[in-house]
Amino acid sequence: MTATTQRTAGTTSDERILQTSPLRRLLTRPALGSVVGALAVFVFFACAADGFLRASSLSTVLYASSTIGIMAVPVALLMIGGEFDLSAGVLVTSSALVSSMFSYQMTADTWVGVAVSLLVTLAVGAFNGFLLTRTRLPSFIITLGTFLMLTGMNLGFTKLIDGTVSTKTIGDMEGFPSARAVFASTLTVGGVDFKITILWWLALVALASWILLRTRAGNWIFAVGGNADAARAVGVPVAKVKIGLYMGVAFGAWVSGQHLLFSFDAVQSGEGVGNELIYIIAAVIGGCLITGGHGSAVGSAVGALLFGMTSKGIVFAEWNPDWFKFFLGAMLLLATLLNAWVRKRAEATK
Repeated sequence: MTATTQRTAGTTSDERILQTSPLRRLLTRPALGSVVGALAVFVFFACAADGFLRASSLSTVLYASSTIGIMAVPVALLMIGGEFDLSAGVLVTSSALVSSMFSYQMTADTWVGVAVSLLVTLAVGAFNGFLLTRTRLPSFIITLGTFLMLTGMNLGFTKLIDGTVSTKTIGDMEGFPSARAVFASTLTVGGVDFKITILWWLALVALASWILLRTRAGNWIFAVGGNADAARAVGVPVAKVKIGLYMGVAFGAWVSGQHLLFSFDAVQSGEGVGNELIYIIAAVIGGCLITGGHGSAVGSAVGALLFGMTSKGIVFAEWNPDWFKFFLGAMLLLATLLNAWVRKRAEATK
């Protein structure tokens, strides 16, 4: 064999080594475990529940998924960045309360209350991120403190201002119909009603996926979640990234809060407690790691879809709804184990 032939053969061999097979790329996808689980759950309830495959039933499933998915998307980005937020659930309620009470007390157009609510909610997110980066305390402690403060403020201010645990109705105020159209309207497609929250959900998934996969900010998020000190050493603005991620969660809470308000025109101050765990579960089922640096927006959407199919599938199958949390816990464990197995297999084939 000549030297030229040897060099050519060596080059070909190296290129083959560097090439990544489609199977290996598939195995490294963060959402793979959740997609497999979603397909299994869909097939299961399609067989177990007679009405599950009806268009109206699927619309109900998508609506239930969207109410979780709107928050699961920014929560997933935050977890990829290595942090999580225990105040996300009550922040949704806080957003709705601020919008409602400001509009009612100031006799202002409801859009004024919506705008004030956006500013207040983003300020809470910025507060979480700023306190986290300045004190270096764990996000568990920071956001647990925020959770407790918001829970008390929601109840305390509502009783102080409105005299009860719920806000006054704002359904007859100026701007309410247009705000309801944006946040809580129903779209009819092919004779089937779909809530507009489904569009909000899909838009957030698309935006988050673009940020993660197509922008420098997305690279920063993965870098910060993988190793914040190493990312800081190469010039990544770690503090700004984490503050931005917390403000992203706040934006999702604002959207969800306005939907809550304009769906019912009044808000109970005690709502939202415990929902933060559901958002985190949806993100984890979708492939996000608690340790950060791994996950996707699409995975969080699939995790939310799993939640919606399970919660409504049990109803359509006419089972005891008390079993829902059992199925949710089983899905969490199975998805986590499957994601861990897939990741190890992918690493072993490198």
